[in-house]
Amino acid sequence: MIKHFGEYWLLMARVFRWPDRPRMFWLQYSRELEKQGLQSLPIVIVISLFIGAILTIQAKTNTENPFLPTYITGLLTRETLLLEFSSTILCLILAGKVGSNIASEIGTMRITEQIDAMEIMGVNSANYLILPKILAFITVMPMLVILSTAIGLVGGWAVGQFTDIITVADYLVGVQYAFNPYFVWYGIIKSLFFAYTITSLSAYYGYMVRGGALEVGKASTNAVVNSNIIILLLDLVLSRLLL
Repeated sequence: MIKHFGEYWLLMARVFRWPDRPRMFWLQYSRELEKQGLQSLPIVIVISLFIGAILTIQAKTNTENPFLPTYITGLLTRETLLLEFSSTILCLILAGKVGSNIASEIGTMRITEQIDAMEIMGVNSANYLILPKILAFITVMPMLVILSTAIGLVGGWAVGQFTDIITVADYLVGVQYAFNPYFVWYGIIKSLFFAYTITSLSAYYGYMVRGGALEVGKASTNAVVNSNIIILLLDLVLSRLLL
């Protein structure tokens, strides 16, 4: 563990340097924005829509009490999406998509000696390959969090619109009741830490691959598993500090 810890920070020291060729950096950055942002939209939209609907149904089922206000369902759905799902759970899901993709991509470049060729040519391969991925995902993650929250609320609205579980009026009152704007920023701040964790750890495991295709698969698995563990640990710490 100490060996991995030291190697990780030594790699990050090489990553966070001014690019030798800024034009190439911005080109790579724009490509990563598309790969990690636009290509993640379908899974974010589908998952958020269904989770919003499921949260609404479960909240209504578990709060059917004449002593509780009717708007409590919308309130619980909104708070769950803002505080936990659209930041933490969404990042755990994206760690499987984005993290494994980064680890396998860089790992394949390592075992096919493309990274070695860059080093021979005097290119800072860590900076060239990893920095655009980290900055791109940090850029798009807050947007994905906000979109996920909005789509989740639409999923809850659809439950009221197309079923008799809850009325749309009661749901909308709950969504708007006692809204705290800080909770939006809370989710965004957490997502920035999670985005850095996913990309940097995945890049580290891919960059350090030695061997063949089997080791690339192991690196991809390690990247996802360890990213999820660190995300949950950070979630505990940040929740204590920010709330």
